[in-house]
Amino acid sequence: MSDDNKPFFVGYLPVPQALRGLLLAICVLLVSGFAGFGLALGVAQDDPGEGAFRFDYGRQTVTGVIELTPYPLLRVTQGNERIKPGHTLMLAGGGKNNVDSRAIPLEGQLAQASGVILERGDLDMMQLRGGRGGLDAAEGAAPQMEVDQLGRWKLAGEICDGKCLAGAMRPGRGLAHKACANLCLLGGVPPVFVSTRPVEGSQFLLITGPDGERLPEKAYDYVAQFISLEGDVERRGDLLVLRMDPDTLEVLK
Repeated sequence: MSDDNKPFFVGYLPVPQALRGLLLAICVLLVSGFAGFGLALGVAQDDPGEGAFRFDYGRQTVTGVIELTPYPLLRVTQGNERIKPGHTLMLAGGGKNNVDSRAIPLEGQLAQASGVILERGDLDMMQLRGGRGGLDAAEGAAPQMEVDQLGRWKLAGEICDGKCLAGAMRPGRGLAHKACANLCLLGGVPPVFVSTRPVEGSQFLLITGPDGERLPEKAYDYVAQFISLEGDVERRGDLLVLRMDPDTLEVLK
């Protein structure tokens, strides 16, 4: 014989008094469970670092010599309070675009660059402002820039795009960022190798092909993975450039 007084939940009717406590407990458990899961998921992620667009610095304008590695660099000769002479800035455009069309005609010449800085530790990059105000020829003869050869190195680490790694995206590295990094690299944004072992005091190296050409297509399959490689390292100002040997690429476990 059925108990007609037994409480029964019907979604479109008021909750029976006898079931309200149980329903409240279930709601509290679900909310706290999802909150705990979200917190655990966040804590388990790698630290994205302190990289960011430094809009708080304001627009930076400096003068230097344009070099192509073939990625455009500015070897600063006349800096300001934040960017000192002798510093080397990697250059990029807005979004996932390079600044080749503006830098190539100025190769080896003095130029004035203006834009916003992206900064992560001792890695930085300038995103040039649009138009001729972003990069334009400066008066005067360009001084001779030294390039120091530091020999062949075997390194372990990760290939990233320099812009996201410097702070355009957080995190700007790892497999979750692989697709974005490859799009940036296809757009000509300077690539960076993040070494697990500092090279001459620096963890970040601009990376190119073995003869100083753009990153070989073969290397794109290894972007955002933990790899080892070999290559020749040179110093341009305070920036290290790694000319990788694509035949030495190896994914590490």
